[in-house]
Amino acid sequence: MRELQIVDAAELASTYAAAEYVVVLDGDAFPLRVGEPALDLEAYAPASRYTFITAWNPASQPRSDTANEAADALLVAQLETLGATRHPAWAQDVAGRWREPGWLVADLDASTVLRLAEEFGQAGVLDWAASEPVRLRMLASPPAGAAVAHTDWLPA
Repeated sequence: MRELQIVDAAELASTYAAAEYVVVLDGDAFPLRVGEPALDLEAYAPASRYTFITAWNPASQPRSDTANEAADALLVAQLETLGATRHPAWAQDVAGRWREPGWLVADLDASTVLRLAEEFGQAGVLDWAASEPVRLRMLASPPAGAAVAHTDWLPA
């Protein structure tokens, strides 16, 4: 397991919560927003639980495309071993200057989501139950005074 070194967890959580997330299903793009239900996506791909996860840029520290693609291949292999249904997805900042590929995964239990996020050095994932608003799960202790809506802090 990796030890994350996050300089400003509250700022990072705010950035993640404001980011735009998109899932591609059969050529159609379905947007995800933290704090909003994803009813169109859920109707198209029914499941009881959804997770957006990536293996790119652990702890939001930029890495080469080669390193990121290798990490992504390892994540995909683990998802396949789990028999998890996955769909291509990405996250990007609202200005469109940064974009990071990931996966929407259906029906992973919370402990598996946490294990994968920790293993791939992720500071946060999106994870929510069907019909509920999309939630940001940060893998860090909550900083004093941190109040990021629809965010859960999961200390490692």
